[in-house]
Amino acid sequence: MRIMSKMLVIAGAALALVGQPAAAQDAAEFYKGKTVKFIVGVGVGGGFDAYARMIAPHLGRVLEATVVVENLPGAGGILALNQMMIAQPDGLRFKIVNGTPSLLAQLLEQDNIKYDLTKMPHLALIAAEPWGMLVSPTSPIKTPQDLVKPGLKIRWGGTGPTGGPSDGASITCQALKLDCRVVLGYRGSAEIALAVQRGELDALYVTDASLATYQKGQQGHVVAIAARQRSEMLPQVPTFYETLKLDKEQEWWLDFRAELNEYGRVLLTMPGIPADRLAHLRASIAKVLNDPAVIAEGAKTQRVIAYRDGDTMQKLAHKLINSLTSERKAEVREVVLKKFTN
Repeated sequence: MRIMSKMLVIAGAALALVGQPAAAQDAAEFYKGKTVKFIVGVGVGGGFDAYARMIAPHLGRVLEATVVVENLPGAGGILALNQMMIAQPDGLRFKIVNGTPSLLAQLLEQDNIKYDLTKMPHLALIAAEPWGMLVSPTSPIKTPQDLVKPGLKIRWGGTGPTGGPSDGASITCQALKLDCRVVLGYRGSAEIALAVQRGELDALYVTDASLATYQKGQQGHVVAIAARQRSEMLPQVPTFYETLKLDKEQEWWLDFRAELNEYGRVLLTMPGIPADRLAHLRASIAKVLNDPAVIAEGAKTQRVIAYRDGDTMQKLAHKLINSLTSERKAEVREVVLKKFTN
């Protein structure tokens, strides 16, 4: 009987090994010739849109599918995330997410949030970047010291209340004790940057990749980076920490936003996707984001790729969602949702 049992176990193991490649093969065949939607939750022209359009053709080649970028702006990306949460789980769509504000919106339990990042399958992290402050080339604000001069009132641009530029601006204003108003309703960072250039707004809070792009094109001046370390992309630009004398409470606000930045530009898909298709998507995206040619292509346009796998990002989402005490959550909710936007 023992011999027979061992034979059955060995046979079962062999069948399992045979089944794994078959499942992978089935998933690969499923994607061949299909149209896959690469969703961007903001308008055309910003950093997230640029990443999607750079990656899409390479992923199409690996999947042997047509990968189409589709912009679905609304509420700083929340609308597209809500739709993704309930989309048919066929594996034919995924989304590049501005992870920091999307996570913050869930953490603050906003009424319009219908998604749960802890339940959405994570495919990969493209990059996690520090954020900073951009003003127009002709702005009187040149340095962080100029920013904190008495009597200065600053108009920032935003999308939804937790739309990245919006919540980053509010948290910066709280941390540095600035007199600010955050104007909501813009479709993305590109539109806000144009408003800054036209003088309709004073400042934009955005990733260092976008900061570098705007500065290189002489479309703006970078005042400072809101992180403890300088940006590798903009090594000449100082941080708020090194140029201003901050107390512990001010540091807490800047540190809180910087920690959320670890969630970065993340790729998600719909809950319920078949396991073999999820595995194939993850493997295909990993192949693209680790391709030296793709990394070099991104570097030419200041679109840094710093891949992390989906499992790692899934665990990070769980950690950050539970990062605040109830007291701190109430304070952050007041600052982000009310104090500077009303």
